[in-house]
Amino acid sequence: MGVEAGAQVARARALAVLRIRSRALAIALLPAAAAVILLAGGSTGHFVGPGWSVARVVVSVLALVVLLAAGVVALVVARARPAVSPTVAIAEEAAPDLYRLVRDLADRLDVPAPSAIALTPDCDSWLEDRTHPAHGPPAPRSADEIAGAGSGRHLHRRTATAPVLVIGSPFLWWMRVGELRAVLAPVVAGTGPSAQPDIAAARRFVRGLDAAVAASADRGRCPGLRLACAGIGWVARLMLRGCQVHASEMERGVAAAAAERAQAVDYGLRIVAQEQVGLAYAGWDRLLTRVALPAWRMGRWPSRLDAGVVAALTELSRRDRLAEGFASRLGERPACDLLEEPGTVDEATSLLAARLFHGGPAEASPDWSPVDWQEYPDEVVDRKWRTDAARLHRVLDTLGVRRAPDPSAPHSGGPAPDPTIHASVGPTLARVLDHLTPADGVETAAGHPDAYGDPTLTRATGDRGREHDENVGHEGPSGYPGHEGPAGHPGDEDTPAPNPRSATLATHLGVEVAREEAAATPPAAGQKADTPPWDDGALPLFPLQPPRTDRELLTDHVTAMVCCAAMDTVGATPGLDWLDGPTLLVDGVRVADLAPRVLSLVEDGDAAPLRAWLVELGIRPEKPVRLG
Repeated sequence: MGVEAGAQVARARALAVLRIRSRALAIALLPAAAAVILLAGGSTGHFVGPGWSVARVVVSVLALVVLLAAGVVALVVARARPAVSPTVAIAEEAAPDLYRLVRDLADRLDVPAPSAIALTPDCDSWLEDRTHPAHGPPAPRSADEIAGAGSGRHLHRRTATAPVLVIGSPFLWWMRVGELRAVLAPVVAGTGPSAQPDIAAARRFVRGLDAAVAASADRGRCPGLRLACAGIGWVARLMLRGCQVHASEMERGVAAAAAERAQAVDYGLRIVAQEQVGLAYAGWDRLLTRVALPAWRMGRWPSRLDAGVVAALTELSRRDRLAEGFASRLGERPACDLLEEPGTVDEATSLLAARLFHGGPAEASPDWSPVDWQEYPDEVVDRKWRTDAARLHRVLDTLGVRRAPDPSAPHSGGPAPDPTIHASVGPTLARVLDHLTPADGVETAAGHPDAYGDPTLTRATGDRGREHDENVGHEGPSGYPGHEGPAGHPGDEDTPAPNPRSATLATHLGVEVAREEAAATPPAAGQKADTPPWDDGALPLFPLQPPRTDRELLTDHVTAMVCCAAMDTVGATPGLDWLDGPTLLVDGVRVADLAPRVLSLVEDGDAAPLRAWLVELGIRPEKPVRLG
C-alpha cells in the first residue's frame, strides 16, 4: 500500500467515523423536527383538533427531553479528559540535539514536526495527541508528569495539531544515534496523516467517546447522578462500538502510509535497529523483574534503570554467542548523549517506572529512597535477605518452634539435656532445617498433621497454591540466587503439598507478609480535578508479576536464611547479577546451584542435598546469624 493509498484509506475511514457522529446528531434532532412540523401545521390551521393538540404537546416535550439529553452527552464527550500516557516531559532546553534530530527527520520526510518530546519507561515509541484543553497550560502539578531537566514553563506547550512524540527511554541509552533516527522515522512520519483535518476530527471524536465512557464509570456519586452517568455511558459505548471497525482501519491506513513514507530514510540501518529493539525489550524486562522488583519491595528504587539496561545487555552479549557483536556498538555515540543531563532524566524515568510497575509514591521520601547500583548489594540484597530471615524466625516463634540449643554449652556427664529446656541461642539455619525435615515415623502426606502441622491450614495452602498455579503459568520466583526456572514440579496443581510442616509455615508466612504490606500501603485517595489523567488508585498500572504464592514466599525466605548463614560463617557476600538479580558470591564466584536444594527441602522435606551443599562450602547451620 503506497503513501497516497494508505492516506486515502485512512481518510475514507475517518469520514465513516464522522458520519456516525452526524447520524447521532440527526437522530437527536428528529423529535425536534417533528415538533416543528406539528407546531407549524397548527399555526397555519392544517393540523387542528384535540388529537393534534395532544400530539404537539407530547412530541414537543419529547423533543425537549431528547435535545437536553443529547446536549448533556455532547458536553460530556467534548469536556471529558482523554487518557494520557504517563511520561517524563523533555523541554527543548534539556535536549536541543534530540529536538534537532527529530526536526531534521521530519524535514526529510516532508511532514510536520512533533510539538514536543516525552519519554516513557517502556520499549516503545508513538505519537500522542495532547491538544485537548485539559492537557494544555497551565502546567499541572509535578505529580501529573515527572518533570524533566530544564525549565518547566516549556514542558507542556502544545501546538494546535501536532502530536507529542513519546520515546521509550531504554532506546536512548542502548541505541546509537543513527539507530534511534531509523527507529523513529516511521513514528515521526505519522504526523503527516495526523494533520489531515478529517482524520484529526475523527480521532478527537473517538477519544472523546472513550473519555466519556471512563468518566461515566465513576461510582462515587449520588444515585441520581449515577443513573444519569449510566445513560451517558450507554450512549457513548453504543457510538464507540459503531466506530470501532472504522477507527481501527483508519489507524491501520495511517500506519501504512507512515511506514511507506519512512522507507526512504535509513532503510538498511532500520533493519539493524529493529534487532536492537527486540534486544532492548528483553533486557528491560529482565532488569525490571529480576533486579528492580526486589528493590521496590524493599522501599528502594534504583535511580539509573536505563543505564542498567546497557550493563544488562552488555552482560548478555558476553554470555550469549548469538548476541556477539552487539557490544562492539558501544564505541559509537549513544543516543542519550542527545540529552543535556542524561543522569537527571534517567532518575526521573526510573521513578516513573517504579510508580507504574510497582505502585510506588510519586516522590522520594525516607521510606522510598533511591539507590545507586554500587550500593545495591549492601542496601538491597543484604537487607532483604536479613529482613526475610528475621520474618521467618518470627513466624517460627509464633508457631512455637523451639530455638536450637547451643551445642557448645558445657554440661555434666550423663544423658544429653532436653533440648526443650536447654539454653537456646540466636536464630540459626539449623532451626529451619530441623523444622522442615519431618521426624522419623511422622507422616508427610498433606492433611495429616505432625507435631507442628494444622490440617486446616494445610488444605487452605493447597487450595491457594492450585488456584495460583492455574493463573500464573510457569514463571518461578525471582530475586534470589539460582531462581531461573519454575518453582514447582509438573502436576503441582493436582497434588497437594507433600510436607505439612512446609504448608503450615508457608501459610503463616503469607499472612505475615500480607499484614506487613497492608500496613505499609497508604490508602488510595480519590482522584481530583488536578491529579494525573490516570487513576492513582489503580496503581500499579502494569504489575510485573502476579502475587507470590505462600510456597514461593517460603522458598524465598528459606533461601534468604541460607544466604545469611553463608555470609556470617564463611564470609560470602551479596552481589548483583544484571540478568538474574540478587546473587550470593562465595570467594567471588556466583552460586548457581542453591535453588533446587532449597526446593527439595521445602516441597519434599528432604534436607540431605542442602546439608551436603552446606558441608561442601563449610557453612555451619548451627551458628547464629545476624538478622535485619
